[in-house]
Amino acid sequence: MAYQVTLQPSGHSFSVASNATILEAALDAGFNLPYGCKNGACGACKGKLLDGQVDYGATQNSALTAEERSAGMALFCCAKPLSDLTLEVREIGLARDIPVKILPCRVQKLERVAADVMVISLKLPANERLQFLAGQYIEFLLPDNKRRAFSLASAPHADELLEIHVRRVPGGNFTEHVFTTMKEKDIMRIEGPLGSFFLREDSTKPLIMVAGGTGFAPIKGLIEHALHIGITRPLALYWGAKDRAGLYLNALAERWASEHPHITYTPVLSEPADGDAWTGRTGLIHEAVMADYPDFSAYQTYVCGAPVMCEAALRDFTARGLPKDEFFADVFSYAPK
Repeated sequence: MAYQVTLQPSGHSFSVASNATILEAALDAGFNLPYGCKNGACGACKGKLLDGQVDYGATQNSALTAEERSAGMALFCCAKPLSDLTLEVREIGLARDIPVKILPCRVQKLERVAADVMVISLKLPANERLQFLAGQYIEFLLPDNKRRAFSLASAPHADELLEIHVRRVPGGNFTEHVFTTMKEKDIMRIEGPLGSFFLREDSTKPLIMVAGGTGFAPIKGLIEHALHIGITRPLALYWGAKDRAGLYLNALAERWASEHPHITYTPVLSEPADGDAWTGRTGLIHEAVMADYPDFSAYQTYVCGAPVMCEAALRDFTARGLPKDEFFADVFSYAPK
């Protein structure tokens, strides 16, 4: 059985199955409610029950006191509907609405997906979750008081593990550590979420997403989030790399395109290796996009990669009619963002 939930003051509404929590149903429907731990311990998802009844679930007294419950408050990460509901809750619409946290994390998994690319999965403490918008980034807080920024490749609905993609930079102290001495179960500290690179969900414009190298990471998060909440705007993904090995998750991108009619995928190599047997597009990634789109005026673009690529894309896409406020970029400068 499903119940209808209406949020105030926004008036947004969605349905919740009787065996689902209000928070997970809201997130699945594309409405960002605040949360912290998802297990009833922190109180970040607290809101007011204006009308209807809920099963309060396994809340902790420190997060929801008896007095608060009597006053109509509930923890939406635990509460399940027993009737149609009207709730008073603050919705998160922009990155600035999400609190930035400093958290410990454990290296859960290290996966070398190319000679110079490592996928790192990070696990937070059991009573913590990092709420973020798809495409944002985190910073590692290092012992020498330095920071290293990496975009999140995971989508917000899959926040049990945080995924980042690290390219080995010759002479880079942190990336050398990742590839030579970092090991699973290592403890790190991170700060986040940070950044304004996230999907503008209120637009109806078709999407062009351009990734250079490990710039694929936040683009992956954007696409997985869009698929999760049911966005079906036409989406053209372009991924550029030097050689075939640089398309380190090529099968994933191909699967998106094969399973979803609104997604197209174009890989582009700048210097295919002799053994690549490459028959696809070659050259600079943003020029491949230009060859396919003579007019950008009706589009929204998301570009992530090296500064020279992002700058060229901004210059050339806007010269072909793209409004500057429809260009969003995450620039990888291999330094703190």
